Amino acid sequence: MRHILVDTARARHRVKRGGGAQRVAFDQIPDLWSGRDRKRIAIEDALQAPAKIDPRKAHVIELRFFGGLSVEETAEVLKIYVPPVLRDWRLARAWLLREMAGA
Repeated sequence: MRHILVDTARARHRVKRGGGAQRVAFDQIPDLWSGRDRKRIAIEDALQAPAKIDPRKAHVIELRFFGGLSVEETAEVLKIYVPPVLRDWRLARAWLLREMAGA
């Protein structure tokens, strides 16, 4: 019996099994994601305003920011030339930076 108890104690303290790590209850773990969630919500709110003012700019933001499309691909999807996409993208980025700075 002594060998079983000693082997069990050794197994608990092996690095493979967590070593001597302190056990923490799930509800005691700090919330590391809440700050990121607030940023995501702030980005979403900041992106809603251009949609009300100019839907095309909002669409450019969606395609470039969320879709990962290039300027040329965005122009092709929207069936417009590249310069207006560049203009919309610059304005949208400036708008987003300004809105995020205030958040």
